[in-house]
Amino acid sequence: MRIRSITCFIHPRWPLSELVLQKAGIFAQHAKQAFETAGYTVQTLRMATPPFAEFLVPEDYAHAATRIEVFAHSEGFEYVAMGPALTHLPESYEIIPDLLASSGNLFFSGHLTTQQSQISLPAVRACAEVIQRAAPLEKDGFANLRFAALANVPPYAPFFPAAYHQGKAPAFALALEAADLAVSAFTGAESLESARTELINQITTHAQALEAVGERLAHAYQIEFKGLDFTLAPFPEPAKSLGNALEQLGLPAIGLSGSLAAAAFLTDTLDRASFKRTGFNGLMLPLLEDATLAKRGAQGILTVTDLLLYATVCGTGLDTIPLPGDTSVEQIHAVLLDLAALSLRLNKPLTARLMPIPGKQAGDETGFEFEFFANSKVLALPAEPLTGLLGGDETFNIFSRHKP
Repeated sequence: MRIRSITCFIHPRWPLSELVLQKAGIFAQHAKQAFETAGYTVQTLRMATPPFAEFLVPEDYAHAATRIEVFAHSEGFEYVAMGPALTHLPESYEIIPDLLASSGNLFFSGHLTTQQSQISLPAVRACAEVIQRAAPLEKDGFANLRFAALANVPPYAPFFPAAYHQGKAPAFALALEAADLAVSAFTGAESLESARTELINQITTHAQALEAVGERLAHAYQIEFKGLDFTLAPFPEPAKSLGNALEQLGLPAIGLSGSLAAAAFLTDTLDRASFKRTGFNGLMLPLLEDATLAKRGAQGILTVTDLLLYATVCGTGLDTIPLPGDTSVEQIHAVLLDLAALSLRLNKPLTARLMPIPGKQAGDETGFEFEFFANSKVLALPAEPLTGLLGGDETFNIFSRHKP
């Protein structure tokens, strides 16, 4: 297990406050050292701001993004999330492809839903347009790795691109790459109960160690520690594959019947562990970041529809999904609408990071040369343009069936 990211939530001010970023950089470097001294590898230091449209005016978007990126990088932050576009500000969606094109280290997102449990059909379409416009910006549609559509996602989730800040007081949280814990716990387990107990024990042990360091840092620097996102993120090798972990429970292959039950079992196990939570804390199934998922997708066993189904019991939604390059805005709109409805009806955060690959068709092999991706095949998207009322421009409520 390792820490994928120490994510610092910082309001950079505008005009930019170099002092704020310098303090954040000092804290982040000391935090990295403290967690590594405790025995954990820290992959990256990242910074997330409030939604950019909240503290910038449109004429400053491009200049401010460049300035923030440059100064954040100088303070040791490899990546910066500039937060989501806002449903009441259409121009905040329209600028994102241009901002993605100007940088390889900035991440963005866009809300599909409002804080009033509403789906905004204009925002759903705007996110679909961002995804389509971003696809040709980089080889193999890679710019869409840095954009996600957000449904019902609150602030302080430390995983990118979903991360964003709220307010001005700084905070930090940990995004964990811990799929290997599930593989270890489930491999050779004598029963479901013993598999569950072993995973809970491993999570609890690591959580206690990580929280102790986090709370000491919070006290020393007077920066709020938001907690851990134990979403068990994978890495593209079998020992760190959530697909492999699920198959160790007895699935012949993830994507076949029984997969939903396995996914529910794993997420229920995570829910039973006790630790300070922020973010998703669910089952993350990013197809291109997981060797087993990528393999099952290439075999035609695992589909977009399957992954959306599993999001009903777990997960972060649809993540790193390779799609045909000619996927239309209307097709993307339809699947994003399903995701948004699911998130509100089940009262859970979900995201979509879809990657149309120019020149590729369903069934074509992907050709990524990226250490964090496992190659697969392009998945078909079973969607057609929506017409009538669902194709309109309303904003409408979807209330949770079981309100908290």
